[in-house]
Amino acid sequence: MTYCVGLLLDRGMILLSDTRTNAGLDNIATYRKMYTFEDPGERVVVILAAGSLSVTQTTIAELNEAIESPEATPESSIMQAPTMLKVAAIIGDTLSKVRLSVDDKLAVMRQGASASLIVAGQRKGGTMRLFLVYPEGNFIEATDDTPFLQIGEHKYGKPILDRIVRPETSIEDGLKAVLLSMDSTLRSNLSVGMPLDLAVILADECRVSSRRRIEAGDPDFVQMSLAWSQALRDSFAKIEV
Repeated sequence: MTYCVGLLLDRGMILLSDTRTNAGLDNIATYRKMYTFEDPGERVVVILAAGSLSVTQTTIAELNEAIESPEATPESSIMQAPTMLKVAAIIGDTLSKVRLSVDDKLAVMRQGASASLIVAGQRKGGTMRLFLVYPEGNFIEATDDTPFLQIGEHKYGKPILDRIVRPETSIEDGLKAVLLSMDSTLRSNLSVGMPLDLAVILADECRVSSRRRIEAGDPDFVQMSLAWSQALRDSFAKIEV
């Protein structure tokens, strides 16, 4: 399984994913689940993936082929699409087609495969947008009321996002929120694991403004985790019933 989260803030977007993939307790591996497409200053698209690795990797491969094709058009390429809405539609159609193809191959074994994606991006002259694309290809969009989206094992990391994240939240506080959300998930679910991939897209830069891989044992992440645990214990002790 996995956990991926994206924030849509007034000052930018923050994306975080783990890298653990497992097909049983004795078959655990590390695979990147964050994919970046950018023409710096003109367009940036970041995709986070959760679900069947065969579906997500094939979807990304087909999106890349469409971008590099000599016959690429605004209808087929996410790097030429006129709006981020069209980008989400192209990605949704590609994901749906790949999922159905894989399902057909697995049907003989009475199995299926599924995946979902978070799509974040901005084109020059447009606004930042954040979408959650479902396995069927349809999608929803983050709003001011719910300025974050999650896929995978999201339940453990959702409470802090519900309480903290607002459109006006600063980038610094947004980073803290997604990292603590991931920390809560790592503590409660063994199917989510390090290292982590973190990316920030500042508003109107139309590029990945910063990116970081957080390895197991990263001193800053460990210190933050310990401080959060202590803060929770201190607050718990002060509450009277």
